[in-house]
Amino acid sequence: MPQRTMDQQVRTDAAAGAFDDWGLSTVIDENLDAPVIPRDQFERLHDLAGLDAAWPIGNAGLLHVYGYLLSTVDTPYGSKGARWLDGTLARTLGLPADAFLPDGPGIGTLLSRVTAAVLPRLAEPPVDALAVLDQQSMDGRATVRTVVVGGAHAAALLYGIAEGGRMRAVTAFPLSAAPDSFLRALAEQQPRLRYNAATSTLAPRSPLASSLRTQ
Repeated sequence: MPQRTMDQQVRTDAAAGAFDDWGLSTVIDENLDAPVIPRDQFERLHDLAGLDAAWPIGNAGLLHVYGYLLSTVDTPYGSKGARWLDGTLARTLGLPADAFLPDGPGIGTLLSRVTAAVLPRLAEPPVDALAVLDQQSMDGRATVRTVVVGGAHAAALLYGIAEGGRMRAVTAFPLSAAPDSFLRALAEQQPRLRYNAATSTLAPRSPLASSLRTQ
């Protein structure tokens, strides 16, 4: 995405209050133990959005959507920005392959299009979801939700956190497959914050209480 276009979209999202639909995230990727974008880009994005942030914790929508498009780091799963560019995630969510292109044909900014596809599925998981996993923070103030949608051969994982009774998105990414073995492993993994998420009181990777529900 050209820098000017990204700046315009970030300002549009900020004016609409769109970043409030997203939770908190660290810019330090847990698979890399390194930032996905440098500090100057982190601070510039948050300044554009008019959001207070203390490195390395910032707004998840700003970092996982726009920040990932800026990221040049190599990960075990490929480019961070690929989820918005290659069409796999969009198709898995029942959208045209170009729905998440920064200058795609959809109405609104990239963030608004991603939010519209992800947040309702987190707030009210579809009845045909492959998995729904809820975990609580130890103090009971936050509920962390994982939803897997799609099919066994093309799926997507959505992740969000509810604090104060409001669900907010943290991230979404495609899965190469979601067989029964993956879904069992998801339910059996040690409860903790994942996918670089943070909360207003919990640092990334903080332990969580046992699962409340699975589907």
